[in-house]
This record gives sequence, C-alpha cells and structure tokens, in this order.
Amino acid sequence: MTDEEIIKHFQNDDSSKELALNALIKAYQKKLYWHIRRMVADHEDADDILQQVFIKVWRKLGNFRGDSGLYTWLYRVATNESITFLNKEKKRRTASLTDEEGNLSNKLKADRHFDADKAEWKLQMAIQSLPDKQKAVFTLRYYDELPYDDISRILDTSVGALKASYHHAAKKVAAFLKKD
Repeated sequence: MTDEEIIKHFQNDDSSKELALNALIKAYQKKLYWHIRRMVADHEDADDILQQVFIKVWRKLGNFRGDSGLYTWLYRVATNESITFLNKEKKRRTASLTDEEGNLSNKLKADRHFDADKAEWKLQMAIQSLPDKQKAVFTLRYYDELPYDDISRILDTSVGALKASYHHAAKKVAAFLKKD
C-alpha cells in the first residue's frame, strides 16, 4: 500500500483503516524506532514512545492535510514525542549533570545491543550528550540521511539554522570522541 493509499483509507474513514495502519506500521516502524532510539538511548523507552507515536498517528491521520510527505509528518511526530519524553525525564530527575551522564552511560552499558569497547557505543554516548534539538538534527541527518529541506519540515526550523545546529552538533560529537 502506498502512502497516498494509506492516507486515503484514513480520510475516507472506511473499514480498511486497520489494514492501512498495519501497512503504515510495516513500512515505517523500524525507521521510526531507530530514530527514537538514537534520541532516547533506551530500548524500552523507545518502544513506549513508538507506541505513543502510532497511537497519535491513528487519531490524527484522518486530518492529515498533506502539506508535507507522510514520512516527514511521521518523523515530526516521533521527534516531538521523543523530545517531550526527554524533557519529562529531565524534569523528573533532580540529579546533577554527572549523575545524568552516569545514568545514560549505565543504560547504554546495560544494553545488549551496544558493546562498550566499540566505536558505536562511544558515538552513542557522544550523541546522548547533545542538547535535544541538536540530537534530533544530528540523528536525522547522520543516520537517516535526510536532506535539510525534509529536516526543516520535520523540526519546523529554517534550513540555515539546521545547518548551523548540525555543524555545532558534529563538532561536539568529535570533541567528545577525542576526549575518550
């Protein structure tokens, strides 16, 4: 099923809505999961956020205006949900920055998908040290290889600001990697 067909089924409110949602999940679940996972680091948190994304999509897709592509809208929902989660986590924790970095480090070390001796783990630690907006820009550009125009629509930010944000994020990641 194409994106256009999925949207059509949701907007017509016909009985194939569930089939359309299953097609949408099949097409985008893995990409969205890894985008969210790179933002929040933890598998369980990423799974929870992904569920929230698809719940929100289920509720809102019937009103999709088509101002952007479906994948752009999905990434925007996933990014916003991830940032909301990260902000709630920061508010919930009253720990110092050192404790927060230690918490992230412990989450990554406990994750069976990451090996602390490998470059990927170090890169993930560097990404997790970025501010949320820079983390979103970096992961969308570096991992998902999205063009700045698409990222601009996802994050509702100008292309120039995105390029600057990505540049600063890349410098911070490189500095983090050099210090280790």
